[in-house]
Amino acid sequence: MAELRLGPLLRYVDGSSATFWVEASRPCTAEVLCADGARGAARTFQIAGHHYALVPVSGLTPGTVTAYEILLDGAAVWPLPGSPFPPSAIRTPAGDDTAVRVTFGSCRWASPPADEKDPVGPDALDTLAARIASAPDGERPDVLLLLGDQVYADEVSAATRAWIAARRGLADPPGRQVADYEEYTRLYYESWLDPEIRWLLSTVPSCMIFDDHDIVDDWNTSAAWLTEIRATPWWRERVLSGLMSYWVHQHLGNLSPAELAADLLYAAVRETPDGTDVLRAFAAQADADPASVRWSYRRDFGRTRVLMLDTRAARVLDEEHRAMLDPGEAAWLREQALQAPDSRDHLLIGTSLPWLLPPLIHHTETWDAALCRGERGGRWARFGERLRRAADLEHWAAFPKSFGELADLIAEAGSGEYAPATVCVLSGDVHHAYTADPVWADPARQPSARVLQLTCSPVHNSIPLTVRLGFRFGWSRPARLLGNLLSRHGRCPRPPVDWRKSGGPWFGNQLMTLTLQGRSASLRLEQARRTRSGEADRAAGGARLTTVTESRITPE
Repeated sequence: MAELRLGPLLRYVDGSSATFWVEASRPCTAEVLCADGARGAARTFQIAGHHYALVPVSGLTPGTVTAYEILLDGAAVWPLPGSPFPPSAIRTPAGDDTAVRVTFGSCRWASPPADEKDPVGPDALDTLAARIASAPDGERPDVLLLLGDQVYADEVSAATRAWIAARRGLADPPGRQVADYEEYTRLYYESWLDPEIRWLLSTVPSCMIFDDHDIVDDWNTSAAWLTEIRATPWWRERVLSGLMSYWVHQHLGNLSPAELAADLLYAAVRETPDGTDVLRAFAAQADADPASVRWSYRRDFGRTRVLMLDTRAARVLDEEHRAMLDPGEAAWLREQALQAPDSRDHLLIGTSLPWLLPPLIHHTETWDAALCRGERGGRWARFGERLRRAADLEHWAAFPKSFGELADLIAEAGSGEYAPATVCVLSGDVHHAYTADPVWADPARQPSARVLQLTCSPVHNSIPLTVRLGFRFGWSRPARLLGNLLSRHGRCPRPPVDWRKSGGPWFGNQLMTLTLQGRSASLRLEQARRTRSGEADRAAGGARLTTVTESRITPE
């Protein structure tokens, strides 16, 4: 009898269809049965001895809430027997005028078992799950945007380290880090079998994109970094396994049923008894030629358009032509941002790395990019490369041409007869939260849309004191002046936008939620905080989400 090893994850949902991701213990047919009679089925496919299915369901009714069951070869496996959670359900949008709640964040270490102390405080996703479960008819996100570092291949837990040590020795590279596909699956089990997370992902749709720790810290920082790591004996297996496991666990669920039906790789994997070699060949091609694959994707939620960007694998690393997005990726972004402007009221650009950083950090990264490019000679270039790696100087500011191109695109997309009410850049990575408003240097380029950088992380991770102090100082007037001096030394041109912090910085395990309806938009930041007593607190595992700030970001 087939068993449910992982999942279900509710991934794509629109007014009439949905997709569900599951992992089973053996080859089988996975089936979704909905209380309203809608159903779907798919045969599992095999990768490295694991059996997965992505089950499409059609015939759903817009504006309804429908509980569902998961069957494997006809036997019910979800909901779990004795589950303390409400039934998992699909909530379909009623129409374009329905409010859309988009909750986002990044950087989540898996929570420790319930009987262990959590050294970094309550998990914001765990706490969100507990709140929804305690009031299933209350407010909940319409979609979770998980903006990178869903798993940490280079910073594993003590339990996973012990599991790896029992499987192989830790003396050989990569030592305590993940080495292959099987070890990647362990990370997903540890993270997604957390009871609260498992239930949350079974009932709230999710969109995901990778960041560096999904592969390794500072992945694709520079051409020199890439040359060095490719020379190590462990890297090829790591990067191929990372891309393969990302495609299986995260990327497939980002796609709509129509996109899945047209995906040649997905068809090839499903048509062979064992798709491992097919997927491995794809991963090898994606690593050798990043422009051959597109990890970025678009999702529409009524009149809200979401563009999720790959800002890791799609980079151009040659110092003379350095770009955050390769030409094909940049053209795709432009097309999606400008297409059918009368069909969207809000444009959300999801990029794991913030576009607008504290000014000192921005100018430091731009200065460092100039040094590495050779603006001040070879000795400064070598210093710049060492500094880039040591200080993680590889955000949009470290790709000045791409930074300016994104500013130009936002100005164009946010202007004109059909300008959206808002253009928001949603980011994570930097282990704190803030909001920032850009002002274009050329007033004629200032968009009519409200443009915001919204940064929120971590969901569940550490926030060292040095990070807190550095980011607080980075917004200050002295820091801005210091940054300008660095820009002058690097002969850096003035950026096309200036910006000011409009909120934050806030530190903690946290989530942001945008509520969008018509041309109105509001923003809320919530932090997971431990509580002392109370029945509701005990039901939420001793923690609750506390509102830190809430504001309307469009005019009345």
